Amino acid sequence: MVFHKRGLESQGDTPGGKQERFPGYDVLGEVRTWDAVTAGVVLGRLGMPAALRYFTVGEQAAGTALFDQLLDQRAAPRVPVLELIDARLAEDQTDGWRYQDMPPDGEGFRRSFAGLDDDARGAYGRRFSELEWDAQADVVQRVHDVGARDWHGMNATHIWSLWTRYACSAFYSHPWAWNEIGFGGPAYPRGYKNLGLDSREPYEVADRTNRSPTGWGDRVEAARRQHAGAARSAAERKEPGA
Repeated sequence: MVFHKRGLESQGDTPGGKQERFPGYDVLGEVRTWDAVTAGVVLGRLGMPAALRYFTVGEQAAGTALFDQLLDQRAAPRVPVLELIDARLAEDQTDGWRYQDMPPDGEGFRRSFAGLDDDARGAYGRRFSELEWDAQADVVQRVHDVGARDWHGMNATHIWSLWTRYACSAFYSHPWAWNEIGFGGPAYPRGYKNLGLDSREPYEVADRTNRSPTGWGDRVEAARRQHAGAARSAAERKEPGA
């Protein structure tokens, strides 16, 4: 079997359209090594998102904005996280467990999306999806900062867990996210032959940055808090004249 990787002038799509770590890599170059069922499932995620079956249009607006915030999806192409979660909930494909003090997952999403809209109206006078990026970040940060206390009748820490579990599962099920992290895609029936630390298959591409993400993540979190704080201060200055 012969493997090929695409040249630097041609690479796979990634969220936001940038490929800084694995230039020239496209997981879809390996589609011929997947069995028909696997290929059908993966390629199906690249089509137009299916019509909503669980969420309402209003909930879609709030949820899409939320997941873009959590995953830092600022530019197209964006992984359709809300639609992927909608399909799961429509088929009752949950994680199979929930916290004792939480409602069923679908209801938790509905109530939390409504809570975001309520918080956004209270702080900025508009629905969550209508806010600018930094204002949305502020609203989301406030939920995070509540911690293990009540937020709209639910435990905020457990809401945060619900959001991030489903968001990460949906995002990293998509080939665009695989291109971003250099993931080789399904191993069946191809398998892997070059096992071991820093070993790569012929179709894989070396990480051009080759750095630990920890420091970068700390800087992103610090910047997010700084922006959220600035947005919160601006909102508080506006409140007396509102």
